[in-house]
Amino acid sequence: MDLDLGQVRAFVTTAEELHFGRAATRLAISQQGLSKRIARLEATLGLRLLERDARGVSLTAAGTRFLDPARRVLIQGDLAVAAVQQTGRPLRIDVWGHLYAPMRTLAQAVDAAAGLEVEPVPGRDLPSVAAALLRGEADAGFGRVHALPDGADTGLTHRLVRLEPVDALLSADHPLAGRDTLSPAELRSSVLRYPAAVDRLDFLTRFAARFDITARVGSTNLGLEHFLDQVAADPSCFSLVPADGPLPDRPGVRTVPLAEPTPLYAWSLLWRTGGDAENSGQLDRLLGAFTAEAARSRWLEYDPSRDWLPDADEAALQP
Repeated sequence: MDLDLGQVRAFVTTAEELHFGRAATRLAISQQGLSKRIARLEATLGLRLLERDARGVSLTAAGTRFLDPARRVLIQGDLAVAAVQQTGRPLRIDVWGHLYAPMRTLAQAVDAAAGLEVEPVPGRDLPSVAAALLRGEADAGFGRVHALPDGADTGLTHRLVRLEPVDALLSADHPLAGRDTLSPAELRSSVLRYPAAVDRLDFLTRFAARFDITARVGSTNLGLEHFLDQVAADPSCFSLVPADGPLPDRPGVRTVPLAEPTPLYAWSLLWRTGGDAENSGQLDRLLGAFTAEAARSRWLEYDPSRDWLPDADEAALQP
């Protein structure tokens, strides 16, 4: 069976966006053209990969199984083109933690490094990005880094580049939604809702353990708007979102700043130790841009009497 990479790319992009309009915009094609590519791919495979309904787009069981291998096919195709052209290529950066809008921070650093060419690629999560880095399929990763089980991150190095305060995300009907600020301790009687499976978000788990929040519930990650709908519909729950992160206009939810202490979300750049020399200069330039932007925008300010960081993140701040 021969796969058409254009059709595969159409599927992967739609699976990442879960929205035909946004996927078509990313690919610079019409929605009709996008739908035709995916229909041809499904016909080739003899399986439906996506479900379309009034709420949007979701993956079928077959689509879920196909997604990660399809991403790897596209990566290998890009590497093959770069190899045969024998030209310099952009720095490939796999990005994860999409509900927390990591592209804001990455874009600010890249813009500060004039002439730096990067290719941001959505990654599923830290384990999948770490695996791609170790296979040489990416040059760097960007998101929140934590230790992976079974040494899955052996051979990788990271540098913490930004600390971002987080706000409490509440239903407008939550008893505390009218407050100007909240302390984490005041959320103990609420349910911490994760925007994905409970075992997928290390920061929320460490926050819950530190502030004695025992009631936790996971969700299926169907995008930020779907998650906001879940929070809006449940006045007993809360979640955490970056204070500077853009949220869609949603009248049923409210964000409230946290203080005493203020939790900080740590963004890091991740790369392979002793990686290929081809893009090492570009990686150094990106690290330099992050360092300069952190100084200019005060991204790494931390006061343990005022702020809270998980222990591993605090240790990463030390020289």
